Amino acid sequence: MKNVKLIYVPLLLSIACVLGVYIGSFFNVSSPFDSASNFKQKQKLNKLLQLIENKYVDDVNTDSIVDVAIGSIIEDLDPHTVYLPKAELDEESQSMNGSFVGIGISFNKYNDTLTVIRTLANGPSEKAGIRSGDKILYANGIALSGSSVSSDSVIKIIKGESKTTVNLKIKRQGEDDLLDYDIKREEVTLKSVDAGFMLNDSTAYFKINRFSKTTYDEFMSYARTMELNKTKEVILDLRNNGGGYLKQAVDIVDQFLEDDTPILFTEDRGNNRTATTATSSGLFLETKVTVLINEKSASASEIIAGAIQDNDRGLIVGRRSFGKGLVQRTMPLGDGSAVRMTIARYYTPTGRSIQRPYANGRDDYYKDYLNRYDNGELESKDNIETVDSLAFRTPKGKIVYGGGGIIPDIFIPKNDNSVHVDMSDMFEAGILDRFVFDELEKDREFYNDIQEVDFMSYFMVSENMVVSFYDYLESFNININEFKFSKQVIRTFLKATIAQQLFGTDQAYRVIVQEDKMIKALSDFDKIMD
Repeated sequence: MKNVKLIYVPLLLSIACVLGVYIGSFFNVSSPFDSASNFKQKQKLNKLLQLIENKYVDDVNTDSIVDVAIGSIIEDLDPHTVYLPKAELDEESQSMNGSFVGIGISFNKYNDTLTVIRTLANGPSEKAGIRSGDKILYANGIALSGSSVSSDSVIKIIKGESKTTVNLKIKRQGEDDLLDYDIKREEVTLKSVDAGFMLNDSTAYFKINRFSKTTYDEFMSYARTMELNKTKEVILDLRNNGGGYLKQAVDIVDQFLEDDTPILFTEDRGNNRTATTATSSGLFLETKVTVLINEKSASASEIIAGAIQDNDRGLIVGRRSFGKGLVQRTMPLGDGSAVRMTIARYYTPTGRSIQRPYANGRDDYYKDYLNRYDNGELESKDNIETVDSLAFRTPKGKIVYGGGGIIPDIFIPKNDNSVHVDMSDMFEAGILDRFVFDELEKDREFYNDIQEVDFMSYFMVSENMVVSFYDYLESFNININEFKFSKQVIRTFLKATIAQQLFGTDQAYRVIVQEDKMIKALSDFDKIMD
């Protein structure tokens, strides 16, 4: 019998081997300018890996060892350079491409039965007439119910090649017989702009959750539905937006800046500088603009906030952003995996870097971020540490700081007696989804028949639903008294989640903004200025 413990020996050796084999491939260090000794070292490491594979006494899974080794190497680089195994890369690519091939449903296992939470807008299932609450019992004759059927198995059965058809047999409340649907799989859009609508006669609101390949097109599609000649103010809500494609953020902020206005510049390892400036084709050049950010707004979100702030173009409202000023590029490694590697640093128009220091390693980097929850920064702007040497001035003389995120012009605390943001976090994380789904199942026929306009105007969350929600939160060990939830805020987010499941994210955010304390604070600020 082979001694499993001996596998640790080739593991250590393979880490050294990967240094030559893989670092050489993604940094392009194999070049005519390589020294002879460098070339010999790479040959030696390649030879060692071959010997381990061919001559070592035990069988060794070199693929898994290589994955571990690459992760170990990347651990010593900056916190945002990461290795992406094939499965993770596929999932990320789907999200960032803004679409996937499927039938367009969000589902959950409800009493061991696959149940539709909602259909995705303009997807095959919505077009076919599938409804929230429908129970999918069979797909192409394969039973989907039972505890032994995993979500991963269901996804594999339902997804497939574009233009192929899947047959679904569905049980719907109020129907005696199973309903039969043949649904053609298509490319389904994943929204990155959750909502775009007029808050009032003159103010447009956009909620952007990430910057995927389709974000600019989604944004412009919403914008073109608005009466632009009546729009006096635009609110860009970038809270909890962790970033994405830089170009998408640039194209959006370009809509607010005059021709040749600086947006950002980048510098690579050779100190090569590339400047990006605005064009003359913006839709909102004369429109007041406000950007909402918080501690989870990062990267591309910070590019927009920095460009607006540094050019004295509008107000930044909320809390200090994450502080990521590095530019990544995803580079394939040839086997379906990739490395998302930092290739440059970016700087805001005044020349500031908003990247937080990471010289002490990844653990210290993320501990520094989490420290915000303990040092009072999220409750008071006075607790944000700034460094005088990293102070910059905008064209109009306003002082802005580098070294760790965008500090807002108007600070809105996270935790006072109203805990709207905490409920917002729960809403965006999907914690409310299961509770609301269970509530809708109690009277699915009523909820499926309710008209959107009637729901938005007249529907009220009952006291019984609020009490049931308290019990639901306690199952997550959430202490209601500690967070001081107001019933009005709870009702707002429960209604928003119901709206999301019945009508989509656009209607959900129409409900949420009614109790949004950042937007309310902005309104109060405008009244004071007037």
